[in-house]
Amino acid sequence: MNPICLCLNFLFIRRLHVSAAFNAKAKVAMSRFEPGTSISYEKLHENIDIVRKRLNRPLTLSEKIVYGHLDDPVGQDIARGRTYLRLRPDRVAMQDATAQMAMLQFISSGLPKVAVPSTIHCDHLIEAQIGGVEDLKRAKEVNQEVYNFLATAGAKYGVGFWKPGSGIIHQIILENYAYPGVLLIGTDSHTPNGGGLGSICIGVGGADAVDVMAGIPWELKCPNVIGVKLTGSLSGWTSPKDVILKVAGILTVKGGTGAIVEYHGPGVDSISCTGEAKRYDFSHLLVAGMATICNMGAEIGATTSVFPYNHRMKTYLNKTGRADIAALADEHKDDLVPDKGCKYDHVIEINLSELKPHINGPFTPDLAHPVSEIGAVAEKNGWPLEVKVGLIGSCTNSSYEDMGRAASLAKQALDKGLKCKAAFTVTPGSEQIRATIERDGFSKILRDVGGVVLANACGPCIGQWDRKDVKMGEKNTIVTSYNRNFTSRNDANPATHAFVTSPEIVTALAIAGTLKFDPETDYLTAANGEKFKLEPPNGDELPARDFDPGQDTYQHPPAESGSVMVDVSPTSTRLQLLEPFDKWNGKDLEDLQVLIKVKGKCTTDHISAAGPWLKFRGHLDNISNNMLIGAINIENDAVNKIKNRLTGEYGGVPDVARHYKANGLSWVVVGDDNYGEGSSREHAALEPRHLGGRVILVKSFARIHETNLKKQGMLPLTFADPTDYDKIRPDDKLSITGLATFAPGKPLKGVVKHGDGSQDIITLNHTFNENQVEWFHAGSALNRMKELQ
Repeated sequence: MNPICLCLNFLFIRRLHVSAAFNAKAKVAMSRFEPGTSISYEKLHENIDIVRKRLNRPLTLSEKIVYGHLDDPVGQDIARGRTYLRLRPDRVAMQDATAQMAMLQFISSGLPKVAVPSTIHCDHLIEAQIGGVEDLKRAKEVNQEVYNFLATAGAKYGVGFWKPGSGIIHQIILENYAYPGVLLIGTDSHTPNGGGLGSICIGVGGADAVDVMAGIPWELKCPNVIGVKLTGSLSGWTSPKDVILKVAGILTVKGGTGAIVEYHGPGVDSISCTGEAKRYDFSHLLVAGMATICNMGAEIGATTSVFPYNHRMKTYLNKTGRADIAALADEHKDDLVPDKGCKYDHVIEINLSELKPHINGPFTPDLAHPVSEIGAVAEKNGWPLEVKVGLIGSCTNSSYEDMGRAASLAKQALDKGLKCKAAFTVTPGSEQIRATIERDGFSKILRDVGGVVLANACGPCIGQWDRKDVKMGEKNTIVTSYNRNFTSRNDANPATHAFVTSPEIVTALAIAGTLKFDPETDYLTAANGEKFKLEPPNGDELPARDFDPGQDTYQHPPAESGSVMVDVSPTSTRLQLLEPFDKWNGKDLEDLQVLIKVKGKCTTDHISAAGPWLKFRGHLDNISNNMLIGAINIENDAVNKIKNRLTGEYGGVPDVARHYKANGLSWVVVGDDNYGEGSSREHAALEPRHLGGRVILVKSFARIHETNLKKQGMLPLTFADPTDYDKIRPDDKLSITGLATFAPGKPLKGVVKHGDGSQDIITLNHTFNENQVEWFHAGSALNRMKELQ
């Protein structure tokens, strides 16, 4: 071979080697638990490029990530707030309470394995009672049947299983699975927590998760994009939690519905407060703080929230063992930040330099007050001033940074001979956080000041709290660093006034024991009588000695699962295999009885309570006994007391519904605005369907709940004229006509039949698309999936 040919041959071989090396470098696993998967920023970029050229405009970050996961970027109709997108999410995450029904539905699908990486996280079923060790041990005993089902189902169908004690699903995702640009769906409303790491993480119902696990394109109404421009810098007692508390006050609990909230502006990357050592150094908005803000975006009804990729995210990825992902994200940074000149549907601007510490509540997370004013507001409204319990942690605020800031205040109190006047609980976000704060001494400080360190689980945040210090019905105040404070949410006591604020404000108020305490201006009295002020809290974002991983709590699904058995006992009170719902019979829905006309706020907590009912999340018939027991009946202002129109007697809502079903009488629920806000729990949609419901008719829906109802073959409808709500009487019957030509964008007609023989004709709107109409015809989305197999 001549020298020229040899040279060319050498160059060709070298090019092949370089190309192979580049491709090998580009193959970065989505997580250390899934070495066989890889992040495909190339595919994301390709889709973004196609859509940008089609739309001929700059894209927001939200659009880049969402449109970057389109099933058909070339042909997909894209119009914010109008069209439905068909998407290919990268992964699925399920918490144990919702995973039961999700896995039962997946089993019903008949598919052998999940099509995308999926995980189950055991965090909801652990009740807070004594302390972390004791509570976890008891939970493993009480929930053994459920944990065994989830572990074996995970092993059988290729789903990773995080054992009880691992931590809260959203913190585990942040530490292990979220990364810039990923599209993740989770069966929990606070899945958006992952937006703190530049992810689009969306809360859904279990049926949506089944679609993704089955490899079917997942539908999402094309979100609007709300921009929150951050300027200035945080300092002193003000924390990232105050950003979302302020935003909640501005947008209210339904102001973000149908939209992604995208944070941007100079305040994201340059939130500085350097100087005195005792002032918190917000040299940049930290990942934990960004996650907190995104997490609580669920409280404004937002589809999700997100921050642009920045060097803080890179640092966090490095610290959590994902330097390869950080390096890859650096290479593709242009696709992980908004385009210059992109347009938002609505913009809110918050000057962080002027933002003051906030506290929101009671009874709703959007009732915002500056901490400096809450004492006077409470006095004026007759809210109890004494703080009975302060609770820090939860998926919203349980990072290393949060725990460190709280410990810095506790240490100041201890140095002055003080302990908390209120009871005080601490919930670490994960086993990694628990082990690290134990090692670094934070846990001891928090215990010494009077705190009880609970299990790495949701606990009181979701009502898993065996509270003993007040009697049911006793008026009292608690302050938490949680995200949600609906009536009875934390302790099942409707008289508990729950307030949401930052962990540092919770700690300060627990030390002072009263709402009438502003740590920025007010003094405490030391054990020796000296007056002193708490210095602003301080804490490191990440541990100097890296994280202590603690106990290994992850179960890999086996490579071969043929011998794995998933048993559900027919006599179990906690697990029940599903029977398919009946198909639509091709006729209009005639003479539906109004089961209950709901007055005012009706969240998923009102429709399907949590707390002690969590143990039945895998047994549809048993958990249906909690259907709408928290809703207020407009007829008598009573809870769980409605008139049975067949017998004339009063009974509980589920009891009357069962009686109607047994007698062949289908029914309708009539509700108010933002019906179904709150948790993603699809049981709030499954239970009405199971007990004979056909229609939910309201002024407006929360996004997740409306989708969940469609998935189960229900008809979620809204009044074209919201004042028509007033025309419906509790004893009315309602017929839905026009179903023979049921189609997207075409309203239905309602015939309201009153007891006196008169009628009202009303127009009813819906948001069904063509695929969703097929769900209704088939009786449920799962039935339709089987038809297509």
